[in-house]
Amino acid sequence: MSESNTDRKIPRHVAIIMDGNNRWAKKRLLGGVSGHKAGVKAVRTTVEHCARSGVKVLTLYAFSSENWARPQEEVNALMDLFLMALKREVKKLASNNIRLRIIGDTTAFNKSIQKSIKEAEALTKENDGMTLAIAANYGGHWDITQAMQKLAKKVQQGALSPEDITDAHITDEIMLGDLPPPDLCIRTAGEQRISNFLLWQMAYTEFYFTPEYWPDFNKESLFKAFDSFSGRIRRFGRTDEQLQKENP
Repeated sequence: MSESNTDRKIPRHVAIIMDGNNRWAKKRLLGGVSGHKAGVKAVRTTVEHCARSGVKVLTLYAFSSENWARPQEEVNALMDLFLMALKREVKKLASNNIRLRIIGDTTAFNKSIQKSIKEAEALTKENDGMTLAIAANYGGHWDITQAMQKLAKKVQQGALSPEDITDAHITDEIMLGDLPPPDLCIRTAGEQRISNFLLWQMAYTEFYFTPEYWPDFNKESLFKAFDSFSGRIRRFGRTDEQLQKENP
């Protein structure tokens, strides 16, 4: 079922920096963990309405490589929530034809989480509807570094010459390189930075910032972001005149 209207352009790939869980909780005199739990509801809502609207890829920044520096209690709670969500939500994703992919250095997670990640990805790998990518222990610097390491090995093995390396070679090794790059990046909670998220992939991404904390992000919030995206002119280095000739 589609929830898009004829005037609203729907991005193929939406990336979201889900920020403000802790501030949402503090505002209500609750512990930080309560904010993360409340944020799970916003994730469900966003996944549902992106899929219904025709979004092809939704990438959520769940846990950055820098988040390990947070208080241990909060990190432990986040790991528990991540494991719970993997086990509880994956069947819903599978039944709704949504493919799940986890991007990031998953080797840092405990064996139970690593096992659940593999099982969840395997259960949904044949789905051809929306792809839901969860960035967990992910950082843009790490992503580019691991891509360079893979290319360096190919050079070392004689399969590739340094001077022959192109943007396309890097894209092939980067996370989500086989999918369209993000058209729209949404960040909640009023911050206006990308925080080491999809640095290579977001070269031509449109940005939308909202003061809403992530737990308050809902269907209307999502469609406001889509409406803002609909009004953007995406030139990709070209002039307005060139665009008019291509789309008379």
